[in-house]
Amino acid sequence: MHSLARSFSSWLFRLRGPEQGEIVLVQRRIFILPTRSGLIFALVLLLMLTGSINYSLSLGFILTFLLASLAISAILHTFRNIAGLRISAARTAPVFAGETARFRVCLHNPARAQRYAVALTRDKREASVVDIPAAESVVAVVGVPAPARGLLRPGRFTLYTRFPVGLFYAWSYIDLDTHCVVYPRPAPQGLALPPLKAGDAEGTGLAHGADDFAGLRQYYPGDSPGRIAWKAAARGQGLLTKQFVGRSSAELWLALDLLPPGLGIEERLSRLARWVLDAEASGLAYGLELPGTRIAFGMGEAHRERCLEALALFDPGAAGRSAPRDGAP
Repeated sequence: MHSLARSFSSWLFRLRGPEQGEIVLVQRRIFILPTRSGLIFALVLLLMLTGSINYSLSLGFILTFLLASLAISAILHTFRNIAGLRISAARTAPVFAGETARFRVCLHNPARAQRYAVALTRDKREASVVDIPAAESVVAVVGVPAPARGLLRPGRFTLYTRFPVGLFYAWSYIDLDTHCVVYPRPAPQGLALPPLKAGDAEGTGLAHGADDFAGLRQYYPGDSPGRIAWKAAARGQGLLTKQFVGRSSAELWLALDLLPPGLGIEERLSRLARWVLDAEASGLAYGLELPGTRIAFGMGEAHRERCLEALALFDPGAAGRSAPRDGAP
């Protein structure tokens, strides 16, 4: 019976797993039922109709049927408030394990009428409620806990509305083909970086220095006050730290082999994530070596995200398999 009920539910609500591309809320995807307030309203109308019949109240009949016609009109307006919406997934920023992933969903309204109080939720406890202007798009943000590293898929969202009077609840299930990259939770600060290695055959590599100005990066606690871009802070851009680059014959390589083998794989990945963050905050150029993966020597935000993503997607079973190595000859 449970399997039969699940199959019927999947057929009724058209649950076929994640859908690629844009989703359009056509008529067959929208469901509508009265809310608790709607049921109470219907009961009150029934009592008013009974009293009008018993006492032959002409004004009672007029008021009862007027309110009933308004309720029927509300059904149409509630349905039309979400009908025709076009829904697609926007890019979701990566997070660290233990944080909350903020999935961004784009709601486009192609009609010439504005949509009001359209809500998007995943667990029915928290919802993102937005108004969508005519012929425009709005991004709704829904939080999903990210307990472990890897690819986090949000599952099925529920898009609903009770507009205009709250008597009816119209909803549709949305299962977008999207994901969020969850980085390993960094180990606590204070973990010393591994020793530098000798450079390549040419004897040079990018490193932190004081030769040339390379731009600004986000401020990290512990940065020298002399390197803070105070002019940028005065313009309201927040605390930023000046970066300088020079040339060095030393390279900082981060690898699983540098950590005690007695640690679990997740603990070692956590420490590697801390090293990546500390090396980037210190302005050091670094490379990452994992079984089956080698990320070449570099620095910068894009390089940091590339290394953290490699840690997030690392498969421990890859240690015994050979794979192409990025940056290897």
